[in-house]
Amino acid sequence: MLSFGRHFTFLVFALTAITSSPRFAISQQPKNVLLICIDDLRPELNCFGAEYIHSPNIDALAARGRMFTQHFVQAPTCGASRCTLLTGRYGGRSNEAIFALAKQIAKGDNVPPSMPAWFRTHGYRTVSVGKVSHHPGGRGGPDWNDQEIIEMPGAWDRHLCPSGAWQHPRGLMHGLAHGEIRSDAKSMDVFQSKDGDDSVYPDGLTTDEGLRQLSELSGNKDKPFFLAIGLLRPHLPFGAPAQYMAYYKDAKMPNIEHPNKPSGKTTWHNSGEFMKYNRWGRDPNKDSEFATEVRKHYAACVSYADAQVGRILEKLDSSGTRENTIVVLWGDHGWHLGEHAIWGKHSLFEESLRSPLIISSPGITNPGKAAKGVVETIDIFPTLCELASIAKPEFTMGVSLAPQLQDANAVGHVAISYTPSARTLRTATHRLIVHRDKQVELYDRIRDSAETTNIADTSPGIVADLTKRLDARYPD
Repeated sequence: MLSFGRHFTFLVFALTAITSSPRFAISQQPKNVLLICIDDLRPELNCFGAEYIHSPNIDALAARGRMFTQHFVQAPTCGASRCTLLTGRYGGRSNEAIFALAKQIAKGDNVPPSMPAWFRTHGYRTVSVGKVSHHPGGRGGPDWNDQEIIEMPGAWDRHLCPSGAWQHPRGLMHGLAHGEIRSDAKSMDVFQSKDGDDSVYPDGLTTDEGLRQLSELSGNKDKPFFLAIGLLRPHLPFGAPAQYMAYYKDAKMPNIEHPNKPSGKTTWHNSGEFMKYNRWGRDPNKDSEFATEVRKHYAACVSYADAQVGRILEKLDSSGTRENTIVVLWGDHGWHLGEHAIWGKHSLFEESLRSPLIISSPGITNPGKAAKGVVETIDIFPTLCELASIAKPEFTMGVSLAPQLQDANAVGHVAISYTPSARTLRTATHRLIVHRDKQVELYDRIRDSAETTNIADTSPGIVADLTKRLDARYPD
């Protein structure tokens, strides 16, 4: 992964932080931060234009905040994407990014503090519940509960993972109803919907613990809090209580756009994560009825996650801290539902990289209006610093989104993303993908929003210009 800097101590980073003039009025009381991370959530929500999706709680958050419709993650996989969220820096290209950073810290390397660690140095209590870094609970080991293997050392005062009947975080991550733990994916159904309340699936327990932590943190007025709650659904396997599937029983699903496998050199893959589960011998690329079933179960998981968001925000309201709390809802990456004949993430097409980002904070101008400029995940760290009126560290690579919070029409910037084998640069008009073997893809997003026609051979000038910008920002 890229170097996080070895020549400065933690103290030097704190002393050399940049403190810019805040665009938001400084309150007498420090602002709290509530970060809600949702796994595998593509921007298929009612507030993003998917009218058939039942997502009233996330929609309400968007109505009182700022929705970023062109937000892109750095990596189309959980660990690497979350590493950039929590560090504000481009990093490793695989899920090992989190542990590579942890090993640097364990060796005593002088690496910049993570976002929660930075807030801790500025007087915040920091607590995580569920999947915030990579594994639920933020630990490694065979069952992801080894107290000696910490994903983000120094980040959290408490990082919790209520496993319940799922026994351990590994079970919680891939669990289905009533504590069913994945041992062999081939024997576990790719989707299901069982009767019961929210606690019959893992996210209900995570939310219960999140509410307890929120109540305790809100009741202690001595320090502001930074609380991160990570929800698993709609991560595979797709399981949600039957009440959420009921929304989609008779729903008419929109057609799958550009469902064909792309030709030529791309980051297409065979959907291995999805295909390894029990699918009853069916393939959604060849069976449209099955494809519709899969999409409805994914939608049910989205509605289940939305209900947990509603419970969290209701508790925030009842605690009396809503008006002094910055709320961020973030999806760790997108997810293909048949586009380009992919069922999953891990590509560098739009569907894998675009995810929801919503920020609600006191002082937002014209709340409810969407920001359409291109932004990226590494922008969240400096944004939260500015909104909370604490020093913005110079080691972060993103830019504050405060201008977009004041003016939804403010321009964005380019977004960088990557996998182990390729890098991409997204502008307002184009997507460039450069493979490690030097092959190139270029898509004109204005004329070809589906990214189906590679125009690299006929647009050498654009390729040269965007490659130069990519190399300057994120060299291979």
